[in-house]
Amino acid sequence: MRIIYLLFDCAVTCAVPMIWLFFGLPFGALGSGILFATLFLYINVMPGIYTKVSTKFAVLAGGSDLLVTFILSVCVQSALLIYRIVTSSFTPELDVPYIIISVIVDFIIFWNGMIRCYVTSYQLGITLRVLAAVFSLIPPVNIIFLLIIIVKTRQEYLFERKYGAMEREKAAAHVCATRFPIMLVHGVFFRDTKAFNYWGRVPKAIEHCGGTVLYGNQQSALSVAQSASELAAKIEQTVMQLGCGKVNIIAHSKGGLDSRYAISLLGADKYVATLTTVCTPHRGCMFVEKMYDSIPEPARLKMAAAYNAAARTVGDTSPDFLSAVGDLRESACARMNAGTPDSPLVSYRSIGSYAKNSRGGKFPMNVSYLLVKKTDGANDGLVSVESMKWGESFRLVSPPGRRGITHADMIDLNRENIKGFDIRSFYIDLVSELKNQGY
Repeated sequence: MRIIYLLFDCAVTCAVPMIWLFFGLPFGALGSGILFATLFLYINVMPGIYTKVSTKFAVLAGGSDLLVTFILSVCVQSALLIYRIVTSSFTPELDVPYIIISVIVDFIIFWNGMIRCYVTSYQLGITLRVLAAVFSLIPPVNIIFLLIIIVKTRQEYLFERKYGAMEREKAAAHVCATRFPIMLVHGVFFRDTKAFNYWGRVPKAIEHCGGTVLYGNQQSALSVAQSASELAAKIEQTVMQLGCGKVNIIAHSKGGLDSRYAISLLGADKYVATLTTVCTPHRGCMFVEKMYDSIPEPARLKMAAAYNAAARTVGDTSPDFLSAVGDLRESACARMNAGTPDSPLVSYRSIGSYAKNSRGGKFPMNVSYLLVKKTDGANDGLVSVESMKWGESFRLVSPPGRRGITHADMIDLNRENIKGFDIRSFYIDLVSELKNQGY
């Protein structure tokens, strides 16, 4: 069906300038000219039929197909023009307007497709978008980037169509309708904001399948004790307001330390049914320890002042960069673990992941991976696998292939579709397990 639509779109796109070439626009050809112009407008709005996806990804698929139409149209019209030149049938009074109309028509098709892809795609990424724009006027490099964009956007559409079918099935079964709501707790240097969700596409996926999603809303950079105090207050406030009795916490990175402290020492265990930590440095990071100790104090203070000033502009009231980083050290976590016993009222479990090489993820995880590996061993770009283990059970995410899963991948920070691992399905299944266990 897609091939039929592509051929139809290409035929219409080529026909618009060809009508001028072969007929001019005398009265007899006017009707066909209007017909094909109308069809041309139509295919710019509806390049094809795209099912089992949201409007966003239907627009994306249309953009990808418009770029294919552009390539086909340019090839067909260029071949025709070359033929007319070779056979000496080229006439300036017909062919020059034909070339102008062809350029205008292909220009519209191309930019319609590019705008659709640039606006709706998650998978193109900033780097590819920038490089494609920079090399757009340099053949044949621009053709290579165009083909990459077409392939990536088509793959994204097919991925979303497959995921959409799965999600609809699980949404109908309300598989994430847990007894207690889900509270997502972010890690260091981030905040819970509507503008950019720390957890990427995960919260909506859980909600679509019947779950209730809440957020910890602690500041971006405080000591574990300070973050835990804010988190404990938020948990109690939420439970009282909703009358839900307890919450299930899913915490990433330092958020897991904040949650454990709140549960163990600040009375939050009365309001928490389960704690699932994701890539949390329970035993700290030797990498952070060495970096922290190797940087001269004046430089540390200058870095802290710069971060704290920036954090205040986005809503932090009392950011403390040095305390936040310092509490991630191996020695600091050892002291914390000695004084924060697990509460018998809460079910603890942990999840980890690891990168398989320095190419297993996007910047800066691909850079930090090598540094952390020297000090901590197998890691996700920031935290070692051994440090992630806590509680009654530990699950290590390890998809097939050579890539692995990084610290950022586990919260869908880059909104990246990873072969062999669907982050949204992973969390849907995780929450579904909590539901099946009575939480």
